Amino acid sequence: MSPRSSAGFVLVTAAALTAALATPSLAASNTPAQLTQAIASHESHTLHGLARPGKVNATVSSTNWSGYAATGSTGAYTSVTSAWTQPTVTCSSATTYSSFWVGLDGYSNSALEQTGTEADCIGGKATYGAWWEVLPASESAYSGVTVKGGDKFTATVTYTGSTFTMTLADSTEGWTKTTTHAGSSGFKNASAEVVAEAPEVGGSVASLANFGTVTFTGAKADGSNLDTFSPNEIVMTKSSSSAVRAQPGSISGGSFADVWKAS
Repeated sequence: MSPRSSAGFVLVTAAALTAALATPSLAASNTPAQLTQAIASHESHTLHGLARPGKVNATVSSTNWSGYAATGSTGAYTSVTSAWTQPTVTCSSATTYSSFWVGLDGYSNSALEQTGTEADCIGGKATYGAWWEVLPASESAYSGVTVKGGDKFTATVTYTGSTFTMTLADSTEGWTKTTTHAGSSGFKNASAEVVAEAPEVGGSVASLANFGTVTFTGAKADGSNLDTFSPNEIVMTKSSSSAVRAQPGSISGGSFADVWKAS
């Protein structure tokens, strides 16, 4: 090959490399892994290990929930909403999970209608997603969406008198998903929750992913700030000890921060 043709070959390959780097397929490598239905189908958000469930306006503990729950009699609540910024999860080689959501029921009964997001570490890789769930079925992933750390979310669950409407909106990515469902069998609408969670995966409570801090704002039940209902503060603790896994701060004006402490 002559020097001239050799130089031309280098120029061609350089141009091809530049074009390849600009292609959507390579640019997409900057997008974190996304929740799939195959993963979601093994997850559930049932409350575990609740201590002092009959208390009102109290601090209680659970082995997988951290946040606030307004409680009352049957039919006490017909809507719950909150906003948060999706945490950017810190991953090691361990597989860990975390979820952030709003829901009706679930605190004092086996019903639960909810929607939210998650930030997991699966095989050492950050994995984000959005989902809805009506117990006793497992979590269902929203398809065709992208979730990233730093995205701004608003979630709402509303009972209209015959069905539940679960809506999750990502204003950063510009999408909204809505699901309508008849609800859990025997639902009571007796509680409204805003929660950070270590979900149940494969029948056991998962190790909690290091989500840092998630701040919930605009947390409301039936249109009023959640704190006006004197909600129970739920601290997530390890099942084998009282060591704290996640700790909510005080709630005021419908806002509170929830802090990761340990897996």
